[in-house]
Amino acid sequence: MNKLVLNSESLNNVLENKTISRQETIEIYQHAIKDPRELFSVAHNLRKKFKKETVTFSKKAFFNIVNLCKDTCTYCTYKAEPEDTKLSLMSKQQILELLQLAKKYKCVEALFVTGEKPEQKYPEAREWLKKNGFKSTVEYLTHASELALELGLFPHTNAGNLNFEEMRELKKTNVSMGIMLENVSDRLTERGMPHYLAASKRPKTRLSILENSGKLKIPMTTGILVGIGETIEEIIDSIFAIKQLHQKYGNIQEVILQNFQPKQDTIMKNNPSADENYFKTIVALSRIIMPEMNIQIPPNLSPKSYQSFLSIGINDWGGISPLTPDFVNPEFSWPEISKVDENSKNAGFDLKCRFPIYPEFFSFISKELRDKMSVIEDREGLVKEEYWR
Repeated sequence: MNKLVLNSESLNNVLENKTISRQETIEIYQHAIKDPRELFSVAHNLRKKFKKETVTFSKKAFFNIVNLCKDTCTYCTYKAEPEDTKLSLMSKQQILELLQLAKKYKCVEALFVTGEKPEQKYPEAREWLKKNGFKSTVEYLTHASELALELGLFPHTNAGNLNFEEMRELKKTNVSMGIMLENVSDRLTERGMPHYLAASKRPKTRLSILENSGKLKIPMTTGILVGIGETIEEIIDSIFAIKQLHQKYGNIQEVILQNFQPKQDTIMKNNPSADENYFKTIVALSRIIMPEMNIQIPPNLSPKSYQSFLSIGINDWGGISPLTPDFVNPEFSWPEISKVDENSKNAGFDLKCRFPIYPEFFSFISKELRDKMSVIEDREGLVKEEYWR
């Protein structure tokens, strides 16, 4: 049997709800780089089968709580040093004011983001916490989350490698949490590679955090970064690692596929951005590996073509803010929600707003959080249109 027939047989097996192996996935990729049409078609059919004609997003405000970080990634501009003009150390009053503004803009999600364990490296972070009356960043995040809930916004925290007890505490006030796996390759942590100076991004460390989220039944967002010098085998292994975690615990609520974009003030500034055809092939492979998963790409990182990804497997745009920039990718503005709506409709899909937790994961959170959500929730478990438009 020739490779072309084997490729078609493997893809047909996926359509018949049969699982696909690592080796089959590699072979499908090798065929797709020459002609991706069959892969794209199968990914589109799977997306339609499991996600229908809806594409979702979360209307958010991005809270850049503290961007001091003990790690150094060679592609990151989020991290600040104490003397930088972009340093962010949000006070309780600043958080409250942004929450109030977010409410006026009909935001649903309060995205709380911090650097990795800033108080472990910077006395400035310890002093900032003390000034605001807290001993740790997690204590501060708990306070911010409580404020958000009081105002009718729903917290989603991404604060790096939190330990088991920290995650348990934040679960009380957060409807979901997030941490990017990025890649399971140890090679990418070696000298000269992008994660060499980022101890928190060692694959075993990140996987253990995701394991803990499963044990705690926290609806979790994770994902991979595409185009940082990885091999296709490393990408495929990363997707399978996420799949295996979800099979074990059932708590991975969505997978972000983020395409690398070089930033001018970083070591990797001369590296090319992820090739779009390569990126689309990764998106489609993710759909066939995880047919029922919620899969998103950030629309601001593919501003000219994001709507075309709807035909190859994605069903979500992630968080989009009408109010705050993407502090992780500040050079890429969020598209206007009305424009995303228009482009989604032109591609044949209805745009709907979701909570920072998908409806199929509602059973993971407390009755108290569910009761607060029910005020603005429609029959599908999404946000009533009048509350976000």
